[in-house]
Amino acid sequence: MLPYLVRRNRDFFLLFALLLGVVGVLQLRYTQENLMQWVNSRNSPTADVFFTYATYFGDGVFFVVVCVILLAFNRRVGAMAFASFALSSLTSLFLKVIVFPERLRPLKFFEHSVYQYRIIKGLEIYSYNSFPSGHTTTAFAMFSLLAFIDNHRRRGWFYLALATLTGYSRVYLFQHFVEDAYVGSIIGTASSVIVWLLLWRWVRASEATA
Repeated sequence: MLPYLVRRNRDFFLLFALLLGVVGVLQLRYTQENLMQWVNSRNSPTADVFFTYATYFGDGVFFVVVCVILLAFNRRVGAMAFASFALSSLTSLFLKVIVFPERLRPLKFFEHSVYQYRIIKGLEIYSYNSFPSGHTTTAFAMFSLLAFIDNHRRRGWFYLALATLTGYSRVYLFQHFVEDAYVGSIIGTASSVIVWLLLWRWVRASEATA
């Protein structure tokens, strides 16, 4: 089933692998502080507004709304979406609270830094439980699953682009380090792959008997 899933969504997985490779190399060559400064220095008023709203793609409430919409059209597809949401969210929460509770977010980590980081005025920024990025996890879980169930397989790049923008927004908004978003993207995508492998035949069975 996994080879079939990868072949069926070749564009998504190829681009995702490329994304992981490029960002992975950047993390090997540069420190998280270097990467944060690079992102933080590339800002604009337009980007401030755009990423402030784009980050909501990774909000759990948004994923639940998507799940409910899918549920209205197909009960089993909706159930699969809820399963992806549950698995990705619980995994992220477990890592944040149990495994890495001491990981500081950029605001707290750099509070005594001599480098003047730019922070958007009025934006609520958290200080703790940085690793991994929950919003990025949710976005990649949601958009990868949408790519998997979309009959138009060529749209895989579009779903990946939306998920990537969400992950980038977490760094741009000074909420997470690059590594937080990087690992979140892997957890989210892996969660939807696992759920799809476990439930896709069950979903198809309902379509066959409809």
